[in-house]
Order: sequence, then C-alpha cells, then structure tokens
Amino acid sequence: MTRVTPPRRSNEQVTSGNVTIDEAADSTARRPADAPFAWPSLSQGQRAVLLDLILHGPRSRAELTRRTELSRATLSRVTRDLVKHGLIEERGLQNSGRGRPSDVVALRPEAALVMGIELTGETVALAVCDLQGRVLETSDRPFTSHDVDTVLHELTGMVEETRGRHPRLTAVGVCLGADVRMDRGSAVVVDADGLGWDEVPLERLLSRAVRLPVAVTNNVQALTIAHHWFGVGEQTPSLAVIAVGLGIGAGIVLDGELLHGSRGHPGKVSHVRVFGDGRTCDHGHVGCASAYVTMRAMQRNTGHASFDDLVLDVAAHDAAALAAVRQAATALGVVIAQVVNLVDVNRVVLTGQARVIWDVADEALRAALLERLDPAAEPPELLVHPFATTDYAWGAAVSAIRHLV
Repeated sequence: MTRVTPPRRSNEQVTSGNVTIDEAADSTARRPADAPFAWPSLSQGQRAVLLDLILHGPRSRAELTRRTELSRATLSRVTRDLVKHGLIEERGLQNSGRGRPSDVVALRPEAALVMGIELTGETVALAVCDLQGRVLETSDRPFTSHDVDTVLHELTGMVEETRGRHPRLTAVGVCLGADVRMDRGSAVVVDADGLGWDEVPLERLLSRAVRLPVAVTNNVQALTIAHHWFGVGEQTPSLAVIAVGLGIGAGIVLDGELLHGSRGHPGKVSHVRVFGDGRTCDHGHVGCASAYVTMRAMQRNTGHASFDDLVLDVAAHDAAALAAVRQAATALGVVIAQVVNLVDVNRVVLTGQARVIWDVADEALRAALLERLDPAAEPPELLVHPFATTDYAWGAAVSAIRHLV
C-alpha cells in the first residue's frame, strides 16, 4: 500500500506555543498590506477563471479561453477585473516551448486567507490556509461546551483573534462529525451526537456573528474535497476518502464532483454488513463494519482500557490484539470493495487515527478487498495519508475556499 505525504506540509515548520506556523508560507501571507480584505462579488466567468487558476496553476490566456469557453474579449475583461481585485497577477509573455510565447496569468494565493475549524464534543482544531490550500498555521485546544450560544460565542472569539493576526482572513469553514443538510442555501447541522445538536442552523448563525462567509460541512466530506483539490487525490476525477477513527466514514468524488446525496449524508459505510454473524455495534447491528473497524470497536473487542493500550499490545505481538486488528482490516477491505463495486472509483485514500489497521494488517485488508470485489471491477489504487489532528480543520478551510468560488 502506498504511503504518501501531501505537498502542503512539505515546508519546514516551527512551533510557537500550541500554534504550528509554516515559516515560508507565513512570510508569503504577509506580503499584502495589513488591511482588512472583503471578498468581492464575482461573476460566473470570474469564478470559472479563478477556480481554474486555483486548481491548476498559472495559465496562458489562450488556455483559459479554451478551458472556460469564454470569448477572448470576455476573458480579457474578467482577468482585468480579477487583477484589480488583487486575486490574480499577470506574468507577461512566457515561452512554453511550443510555438509563440503566451501571455500568462496566475493566482495570488496570499491575496486572501481562509480559516478552518473542526468542532467535536471535546476539542476544537483550527487551520489557516491560503487560496491554494497551503497550511499557514494550526492549533488545537480543549473545548467541552455543547451549548449552542456558548459555542457561537467562543468560535466568534477565535475568528476575531485569528483575524487580528491575519487581516486578510476572508471566510471560515466549519466541519464536524454530523449530518449537514442545506435549507434555502444555508447549512443546517443534523444529528451531531458528540454535541447533542439537531437542526442547528450553524452556518447562518456563525456567519451573522463573524460577518464573514461561512461554510459548514461534515468532517469527512470536507477532508475529501481537500484531498481532491490539494492533497493525495489531486487531479483524480474518481476518488473515495475513507477515514477511520472513533467512527468510519467515506467521501466520494465522481467525475470531478463531490457527491452530496439527496439528504446531505452520502458515504454512510459504518453499518455495511461485513460478516454473516458475529459482534454487534452500538446500534445493535450484527456483523456490521462499526462492530470491528473503529477504535472503540477494537478496544471493546479486546477488553483494553484504552486504544493506546491496544496499540502497545499490538507492538508487543499480543495474539488477541493482533487478531482484533486483522479482523478490523478484513472488515475494512470489505467496505472498500463495496464502495468500489457501487461507484467505480479508481483511487481510495485511507486516513484517520486508526492507522494501526493498515500498518499491521495490510495483507488482510487487501485479501478481503480482492475477495469481495466484483470480478469485472478493477482493484483501486490504495493510498495511505498520514493523519494529523488538524487535518479535518484543513478540510474545513478548503471547504471555505470552495464556498467562495
């Protein structure tokens, strides 16, 4: 199984208190004047050009004309306006090695910054990114309040504190382990077990409080779009991201578009039945993925006091601990096969805190995948992404970029 490190973390990092700052990226982000920046109202053509430059880098005007299907005159006007807004810059004539030199334009990623927030019942993680999804700053802290008004007050304070350091903060993304549905164009949190929330119009409430555009989404969906745009799924039109930790969830991209589902919660793989009989999950289902794959399930199935204790016993080659991990790997292989059989993705990214599954039992995972894969299906490329505690916050920040363009 291929293990990859995303380019967004390639620069050397230093730590200041509980905040990690990328020195190179931070200096880049300070190039614009330290003045507040309001995201401009963009036309459809401006959004198309900006999105292309965000995802694919500098382009010649001829390339942009072909890709956006705008006329030359319209493209000229669009790029001129985006330059005035400070979002892109003209690079002048550049020789591509094929034919005449081309007039090239490029994104100014430091022109606007976004903030991502992952909210759980116990912690809040923050990430600040530029318009290319590059992480400039991360932090995390304990956060145990479940009262909606208190949470809004605390989040508002965090946003204002961050905006004090980054005046060009333009939008905020929030993700959490919950279903999120759209109601008249605004995201509503549904069934957030960790917070005890249901039917909370978080997007509208927080946007009103911080006076910035806000995007609210499920945490795995946010991470999926981040990997699709800037991570290990970049340039992949068909992709599934499967995250395993306290739960198990999947995000799916088909033909370059994130699947939303009719009710805003696709990728529900927790209760896929993986064995004909066996253990029960927290909801009483027999033999489903949640009864074997999650950190809690492995801990419960072995009687360990904590997941860390289980990992230590795995390292010590404890037979019971190893058996539980191999069983989890087998169950996860079945889940991956079901996803591939149903939606025909050609790349699957595995991530999350439960990395012991693929680190220890890769062969069991692959064997189960191949056994349950439809005979006509092609085995997907499997990539493992090393998980950091602020990865979901990075995903939320990228969701904020997506919301803007």
